[in-house]
Amino acid sequence: MKFIYKARDWNGKLIKGVADLHDKSEVLGSIKDGGLVPISIDEVKQTRLGELYKNVFSRINLKQISTFTRQLSTMMNSGLPLTDALSLLKNQTNRSGLMYEILDHALAMVQGGRSLADGLEKYKKYFGEAYVASVDAGENAGVLDEVMTKLADTLEKQDDFQSKVKGAMIYPVIVVIGMVAVVIIMIVFVIPKLLGLYSDFGSEMPASTKFLMSMSDFFNKYWFILVFLFAGVFLLLKVGNANPKFRLKWDTFKLRIPIMGELTKKNILATTIRTLSMLLSAGIPLVEALRIVSNVAGNSLFYGSYQQIAERVQKGFSIANSFEETAVFPIIVNQMVATGEATGKLDEVLLKVADYFSSEAEQSVKSLTSAIEPLIMIVLGLGVAFLMVAVVMPIYNLTSQF
Repeated sequence: MKFIYKARDWNGKLIKGVADLHDKSEVLGSIKDGGLVPISIDEVKQTRLGELYKNVFSRINLKQISTFTRQLSTMMNSGLPLTDALSLLKNQTNRSGLMYEILDHALAMVQGGRSLADGLEKYKKYFGEAYVASVDAGENAGVLDEVMTKLADTLEKQDDFQSKVKGAMIYPVIVVIGMVAVVIIMIVFVIPKLLGLYSDFGSEMPASTKFLMSMSDFFNKYWFILVFLFAGVFLLLKVGNANPKFRLKWDTFKLRIPIMGELTKKNILATTIRTLSMLLSAGIPLVEALRIVSNVAGNSLFYGSYQQIAERVQKGFSIANSFEETAVFPIIVNQMVATGEATGKLDEVLLKVADYFSSEAEQSVKSLTSAIEPLIMIVLGLGVAFLMVAVVMPIYNLTSQF
């Protein structure tokens, strides 16, 4: 339940905040634990429509989290107390956004004597398990400012890579959407009228024109079959993902798709290895860090591999041999992990490996877009040529009869 409270500190300063706890007694205890004198506590009534709007439209992206982390780390490195830093960030954030709610909740928790990690725990689905675990480790070790700086660096690199991928794919996606839209308009609205005119003359149609007529007729009469087909595939994948075996096979298949599969694999390697490096540098034990990273992978094959490595390391096996045993990671990863394990600088070595795969992934994106653009133009040219032949040939046949 959410409560709005007012309290005063020992200097008489009025403090307003929001607490998300089970009942008023917990809020009261939290306020007193923070050394504040409670004035009022009011429950916030949330309608079902409001909850639905919040779940559907209230989102924060990686850019917002990255900016928040960088601002907070900068303030803390400047010597500003955590509560003052959170208060400043809260006051300059849009009140209607989800980030304001997060900052308000985190500030209330910190003022109530809880940790920043406790304040972010409720919003773990946005920040991620690795983020919250790193903040918790930084607070426990007394180096939260350093951890926030490393988190900001990591998130900025991830955001930069995602921006480059999205930027590189904008042109091909727009062209493909335009092609599909034009084909649908031609088949549904334009072609039937033209071909209906040709059929009135009763002349023999070329094979290309007959095929176009059949396709247009099918789309106009049985379009709902395609809707059901797409819906069926979507439901199949949704239901199948609930089955671990199916999900493993599907994720493995996606990694074997030419070009795209290799790009996906490099992206996963860059993300997971950089996260592992960050967790280790934050002071999180290796086994726990590996298990957290397994949830960051977003792929069942890598999830199982990192879980397997964690189990083997916990049993006393070396890190390098554990990576090699999975037969999933490239040789360079196994070699660099062995180097990091031997030198005692595993986090630094892993960061270099992550940078390597990020660079490789960026190069793959450039190669992909370079290959897609001429391919799209070829497909577009063939499509236009087919339409021209299918539409113009009957006109030529009709004029030759006179």
